[in-house]
Amino acid sequence: MKVIISGGGTGGHIYPGVAIAKKIKEKEPKAEILFIGSHKGLEKKLVPKEGFNIKLITVEGLNKKFSIETFSSIGKAFKGYFQASKIIKDFKPDVVIGTGGYVCGPVVLTAAFKGIPTIIHEQNAIPGMTNKILSRFVTKIAISFKASEKYFPKSKTVFTGNPVRNNILKVNKDKAREFWGFDKNKPLLLVVGGSRGAKNINNAVVDIIPTLNNRGIQLLFITGENQYDEVIEKLKDKNIELKSLKGIKIMPYVFNMQDALGACDLIVSRAGATILSEITAIGLPAILIPSPYVANNHQEFNALALEENGAAIIIKETQLKEDIFSEQILNIINNHETLLKMSVNSKRLAVLDAADKIFEMIQK
Repeated sequence: MKVIISGGGTGGHIYPGVAIAKKIKEKEPKAEILFIGSHKGLEKKLVPKEGFNIKLITVEGLNKKFSIETFSSIGKAFKGYFQASKIIKDFKPDVVIGTGGYVCGPVVLTAAFKGIPTIIHEQNAIPGMTNKILSRFVTKIAISFKASEKYFPKSKTVFTGNPVRNNILKVNKDKAREFWGFDKNKPLLLVVGGSRGAKNINNAVVDIIPTLNNRGIQLLFITGENQYDEVIEKLKDKNIELKSLKGIKIMPYVFNMQDALGACDLIVSRAGATILSEITAIGLPAILIPSPYVANNHQEFNALALEENGAAIIIKETQLKEDIFSEQILNIINNHETLLKMSVNSKRLAVLDAADKIFEMIQK
């Protein structure tokens, strides 16, 4: 079996592809898998670290507002199409899978035009433009939320859930705490604003670090690579010395996300579909701050699925300037009964066989 997987930009599009790739190798050890990504996306770092080969093409997203840059984007789209065509011709895949992001557009489209079986996987409750377009040409469509079924041709669409990597499911809390050097007996908060960071969340966390430290709450704060230096500068401006704070770790990015998720009692996060799948897979109580900057406000719809089932609390980004943020964190993380209820409710929402379902689609 030879499979091409394409998806990128952020971890939310890359990690489902990695989970699918690992499931294929588990079931078919002799399978050949090749990823196709873009030069600008995180996939060029993440995919090789997961043990898979990747080839990069030139492509970028089209801005919805027409401008002089639109011509450049269209030119790159054509270039990416021909680059993808050559890779596909040389590799000769049996199946091509797209997991989202603009890079998978030319790859999946090329394969479909060549008559190669194609699958797209939509992570979010409201699909993005790329997958809406590709849905007309592909063989099958896998969805993570039943609510997104209405956006796609019914005959092609299969509810699978969002694939989660096995190492997320196998993590041990005590060992994860030991890995980071956190106290096993004190509450631990994890804050992650996505692979590229979230400035407003980061600013709100900087403001409450002294409160967390005074209350004996440990913090693992993943700022995003682009914003790490800015966070450190803000701490200096507030005369907050990290060396004097116990149980506070600030990092730009972590590749071993399973150890971060596995170690904490409560997570503050954006509401991208992939992080929500990982949160529910291990039953992690969550405070979700949906990004207001994404297409169709899809993160809020993603987050509602957890809040309505008692697994998470939503705080809007506009509320971060108020005391609501710190109050909710302190109320939840110090209440064992609330944490337990949220954890149980979260696990009920987990779909743990998504990768198996997609593998069955690939075989068919």
